[in-house]
Amino acid sequence: MSAETRPAALVPALPLGRLAPLYGAQALATGATTVSTVLASLIMSSLGRESLSGLPSTLISASAALSAGLFGALMLRAGRRVGLGSAFALGTFGAVLGFLGARAGATPLFLLGASLMGAAQGGYQQARYAAAESVPEGRRGTALGALMLMSVVGSFLMTGFSGAVEGLGDRLGTSAEVAGWLVGGGLLGIAALLILIWTPLKAPAQASTARLSLRQAFAVPGVRSTALALATAQGLMVTLMSLTPLRAHHLGMDHTSIAALISGHIAGMFGFGWLTGPLIDRLGLRVGYVGGALLLAAAALTAPLPGPSWLGVSMFLLGLGWNLAFVTGSKALSRYPAAQGVTDGLGYVAAGTGTLVGGLVIAHAGFPALASACALLALLPLVSAWRVRRG
Repeated sequence: MSAETRPAALVPALPLGRLAPLYGAQALATGATTVSTVLASLIMSSLGRESLSGLPSTLISASAALSAGLFGALMLRAGRRVGLGSAFALGTFGAVLGFLGARAGATPLFLLGASLMGAAQGGYQQARYAAAESVPEGRRGTALGALMLMSVVGSFLMTGFSGAVEGLGDRLGTSAEVAGWLVGGGLLGIAALLILIWTPLKAPAQASTARLSLRQAFAVPGVRSTALALATAQGLMVTLMSLTPLRAHHLGMDHTSIAALISGHIAGMFGFGWLTGPLIDRLGLRVGYVGGALLLAAAALTAPLPGPSWLGVSMFLLGLGWNLAFVTGSKALSRYPAAQGVTDGLGYVAAGTGTLVGGLVIAHAGFPALASACALLALLPLVSAWRVRRG
């Protein structure tokens, strides 16, 4: 027994009608993140805590890392609907607390809300496994890719409604960033309701691996290397995504240009799910791991090249490489529910550690040194590709 799956034969189409509530909840959750937690540093600055502007993001990552395994265990015991519904409800509560704290100028209350939002993310990000479990193995990559597209929908939908959020802030007598937390709470509340009406699906052939314990799952050949690939991709993506804007600033790029870099990165992360998911289903996991590793390495190597245009190339490749590695690893791990939450937690730890260490590397050795280190680490998913070949 191994953690890989083989290329798909002819399989039925996705049951989009019954998956719609799950996909809709994912779009709303991404929209909530876009309109709230992404701008948390600005709220800290407005609260007179500019020196702690990175603290909300740190708390969000730490809380997600701690909660992912707990939510994974809850879903294993009580089912996906209970676990996901609880995560969305927790996110709703956290967003409302964050709004109240920010509006009242109560920094501890705002940070508590941010922590609860992070804990919620550790749970509802596992919706991808619920989508994968709802279809036969030969279509799981496609189901995961479709979920990625829903993230694009949610993110760009809220970007388009930024004017409405600003109007809400004016009516409430506060800023758009603070009002965004209230909007985010509303979106997560609707997502929780969608989960209530969602009927979890089971693939036609339920694998015996779904009943393995955490220790048994990680003892299966290939599972640990799959966890390594997922954690590596998440850590590298967040590290370079977070620190590349600093290099862009040093190159003299303005706010609009940096925002364009992030938009290109998001397009690479989520916009090609329609292609990468079916590709992995058709060609197998090895192609996804190798492609993801090479694209992540290319992203790291192009980032320090002279000229702003190379940063745009780097950020797009970073998103697309993450997409390939993430969809591939998630498909492989969809057979082992006990390992899913812990693996997500490792990814959050890798992201937090990478950002912290990366900042120190830039300060002492420069951005090129960080990029070179990331390029080497990006090759770790090749271990997973080798394990697939050996299986």
